[in-house]
Amino acid sequence: MTAPVRFPRFFVTSPAPCPYLAGKTERKVFTELKGPHADQLNEALGRIGFRRSQTVAYRPSCVDCQACVSVRVVVGEFAPSKAQKRIIKRNSDLVVTECRPWATSEQFDLLRDYLAKRHPEGGMTRMDEADYADMVEHTPVSSYVLEYREPTSDGSVGRLVGACLTDRQGDGLSMIYSFYDPDIEVRSGLGNYIILDHIRRAAEEGLPYVYLGYWVEGSARMQYKIRYRPLERLGPRGWRRLGTEEQDRLIRDAVRSDSATSAAGAGDKALAVSR
Repeated sequence: MTAPVRFPRFFVTSPAPCPYLAGKTERKVFTELKGPHADQLNEALGRIGFRRSQTVAYRPSCVDCQACVSVRVVVGEFAPSKAQKRIIKRNSDLVVTECRPWATSEQFDLLRDYLAKRHPEGGMTRMDEADYADMVEHTPVSSYVLEYREPTSDGSVGRLVGACLTDRQGDGLSMIYSFYDPDIEVRSGLGNYIILDHIRRAAEEGLPYVYLGYWVEGSARMQYKIRYRPLERLGPRGWRRLGTEEQDRLIRDAVRSDSATSAAGAGDKALAVSR
């Protein structure tokens, strides 16, 4: 006799200040990922805009705002721009290793430096090493950590300069959270390189999408996601590809936002995927 299907129970968080848009509040709907079918549930929820954090799948459920939009790159049709080709060339010598989801002190030190310099006001700066271990290791689904290291002349293990916690799903790679050394000037664009490397890896595995999490129009720190073509966004009628003219406009807006930020002395905006 086949066991009955048990549907997940969903809960809603209390309103809290939005970390992306000033003056807004955020609220999330979430459910627990557990049991033998956690992978399938995570994938199904991912297709309707949920993201994973440890053993929880969540998505925004804000009363007065719909700015958070799930986006994914169409891998089979992706062609890097000239700027993205330069980023690939600049960082293609990095040694990339797929590791099991196990936190290390080296990873945590890199994360702490990244947060202190790129997101000093963010809530994640309060994480200690145990919190980071929970983020990486408490996963009920198929996950791994990609480590990006500088090459060495003698073949020894090089310095860690980037890392990404990633879920492998049936229809793509979902980038949960990535971080990197923000001070290596010769490797500018390292955060974007991590995305480009995921697109390459998904193509090699025959996976159709790379999920980038939420894009938030009006939030400068999220505008890097709009630069990948073709890009699909999730709306009330399902996934829809951004039109060329629409994406051109959004990219121009992102460039103006970057220029304004640089003029104010804040520097380049960083990559932070797990949203």
